[in-house]
Amino acid sequence: MSEAAKAQPLILRRIEAAHRSRNVSFRLQFVLVWVALIAALGVALALADQIDPPWLQEWAPFILGGAAITVLVCVTSIALAVVLALLGALGRLSRNPVIHAIASFYVSLVRGTPLLVQLFFVYYALADIGVVIDPIPAGIIALSFNYGAYMTEIFRAGIQAVPRGQREAAQALGMTERLIMRRVVLPQATRIVIPAVGNEFIAMIKDSSLVSTIGVAELLWRADTAGTPTLHRPSAFLLAALVYWVLTIFFSFFQERLERRMARGDR
Repeated sequence: MSEAAKAQPLILRRIEAAHRSRNVSFRLQFVLVWVALIAALGVALALADQIDPPWLQEWAPFILGGAAITVLVCVTSIALAVVLALLGALGRLSRNPVIHAIASFYVSLVRGTPLLVQLFFVYYALADIGVVIDPIPAGIIALSFNYGAYMTEIFRAGIQAVPRGQREAAQALGMTERLIMRRVVLPQATRIVIPAVGNEFIAMIKDSSLVSTIGVAELLWRADTAGTPTLHRPSAFLLAALVYWVLTIFFSFFQERLERRMARGDR
């Protein structure tokens, strides 16, 4: 074996070690900058007298209890929204004019009206005609109805992104159209749309604060209930904002891990 051949593994190991060292240095600097920014923000708020530690110690458990309701509403809503989005996407791709028209009308109606109006319609307007829905189910219905329409286009694009050759190969094997959709198209489309669905879920965490307007005792509602009568709104809303932020960071972390895993599978 030549000297060059013997030296090649050593060079590769040194390159890998340099890459690892550079990655560790990048992550360390990233964390330090975040810590410095958070510390600076905390100091600025403390100097502005916007934080009342004794009040937070008393009311923080009550406010934080709303985070569980926020997560419950969001998880249930995104699950229902995925079902609506899949049905809407299949309807938008249907060659049946009636089904296509219904799906298109649903998407146009929801995307053309504000989420808050839809929420008030489900909770207040339906109650005026005798359809009374409790606050939490009403919030879930409105959120899932709204996000289902927006994700309809995501699912439609995901289905259309599956290579046509996959469908043609399945047709050559004698598979029915329904079986092709279930066994060939939808599994591949799901891998395509999952990152976008994750982004919609993170956006829903923030939009779920709107359900506080109909009396759902989630995070923002509890912050307002605790902060307004005691004249501690800055402390209450800062705590609520921090919890929303932590929730988005938490779910964003798992979304990124899922995307990396799927990308590795594609490679």
